[in-house]
Amino acid sequence: MSESPTPPLEPGSLLAPDYEVVRLFDRGKKHEVYDVWSRQRRCRCIAKTMRGEPPYDGSALRSLLQEGRLLAGFTHPHIVRAYETISDPRPIVILETLMGETLSHALERLDRLNLGDIALLGQQLCAAMAYLHEHDWLHLDLKPSNLVCEGGRVRVLDLSVALRPGSSRVGVGTVGYMSPEQIEGDPLSSAADVWGIGMVMFEAATGSLPFEDQDDDLEASGEGGGDDSYVDEPESIEEPAPSLGTRRRAPLALTEAVDRCLALDPKQRPTLEDLSASLVSVSGVDPKTEGALGL
Repeated sequence: MSESPTPPLEPGSLLAPDYEVVRLFDRGKKHEVYDVWSRQRRCRCIAKTMRGEPPYDGSALRSLLQEGRLLAGFTHPHIVRAYETISDPRPIVILETLMGETLSHALERLDRLNLGDIALLGQQLCAAMAYLHEHDWLHLDLKPSNLVCEGGRVRVLDLSVALRPGSSRVGVGTVGYMSPEQIEGDPLSSAADVWGIGMVMFEAATGSLPFEDQDDDLEASGEGGGDDSYVDEPESIEEPAPSLGTRRRAPLALTEAVDRCLALDPKQRPTLEDLSASLVSVSGVDPKTEGALGL
């Protein structure tokens, strides 16, 4: 299907009867994201919708509607909320507005995070992924552009490629962040999201990804928009990731935690519970006794 030439909606136009466009927030190949004013809620919201006019790409449409259903049913402090999903006449998912910046923007500004914040970031991602996994879903697309830092709290975005554990197709996710099993189309488990947490922590600690030769592919494969996070033939990972310790001086416990997350064999990666416990030893913050985690 060719890319639609339809221009984005202008500010002041109605995306749906209750939602007035404030501005275009992001535009991918198949989806558009708008900042909108909700007349009923009297507040700003984020509206993710299909790009252009029907007929829409079937896979992208199913992913959008699935994402809306999942986020509307999930309640977790580290996962964005969906208010409603509109199916007709135009498919739209209405999300809460987050006032912070994406981790990708923060890394552009800061280059890298301090080590204590990296441990807290990992703990928060462990909490969010544990919640998803308890509901029998895998995120499969953890990356800085899908994380918003807001008031010391990280919020996970974009469940457009979420799958149940088990068999999969080749290349679900974003080049540079996919686990080896995602690249190869092997059966997927919670270990794939542990890999994703490790990739995010590695980038937050060093300002770069462990596999440098894949960096140039990120823009084309969807680093700027969740709807583009589909790759047919990503390159296999032949060599182990370099140790975090070769790129930045860090506490041994943090280096070992990130290195274990990036084990090529999923069975060699830590569980979310073990990973979180290792990161507590670095951050010194235990959410069981000290309340909410904050960067």
